[in-house]
Amino acid sequence: MNKGLFVTGTDTGIGKTVVACGLVRLLMQWKVKVGVMKPFATGDQDDARLLMEAAQSEFPLSLINPQFFKTPLAPAVAAAVEQKDVHMDQVYKAFWEIAKSHDFTIVEGIGGVRVPLADSTSVADLMGALRLPALIVARAGLGTLNHILLTLEALDRAKVPVVGIILNGDTQQTLAEKTNPEALREYTTVPVLAVLPQNKAYVKDPTAVADELADWPLCVQVLKRLCDIR
Repeated sequence: MNKGLFVTGTDTGIGKTVVACGLVRLLMQWKVKVGVMKPFATGDQDDARLLMEAAQSEFPLSLINPQFFKTPLAPAVAAAVEQKDVHMDQVYKAFWEIAKSHDFTIVEGIGGVRVPLADSTSVADLMGALRLPALIVARAGLGTLNHILLTLEALDRAKVPVVGIILNGDTQQTLAEKTNPEALREYTTVPVLAVLPQNKAYVKDPTAVADELADWPLCVQVLKRLCDIR
């Protein structure tokens, strides 16, 4: 495995960027030199820019986000609509350029793990090619058990190790939100590292996310192990 973490999700719009930016800030507080990457983006490059800002990166956007398509669809579909090619070689080259300059690299995926990036390449395949362990971000509420278990099944098939799950957007107002963390322990050995409350301010305040993550001992333990911090 390479020194880094691939932040993936059970769907689109579930808070991967919020979590990734919070992780970046937390590691920076620990004096870890963190690189960031959003290999694929469609529609806009806002997530990549947020990652760059969180990491205070001096690398150009074209390196942080080497594959961008204006059409807001899965990359393989967007590329076909725009009659463009997907260049996986550019993604791998950008990753190694970023990784060699940093102690740890946080890579954010697009959508879920089975999203098609090219004709025969999915997000799960990209994780395997980059040799990074996965962190799954999922909704806190109803339906997340199914989405998480399907995601874990796909990653197991792809032989991608998973370090943990973070539930995002918890309001503690539904029975599902209150029971999901414990229910997950019944169906998988992959741990829930943190449960983040619903907070719109998190999008613009990665330090607040870092502070929240720092309050979860298992999350801190796993991150320090990945970074070789003793």
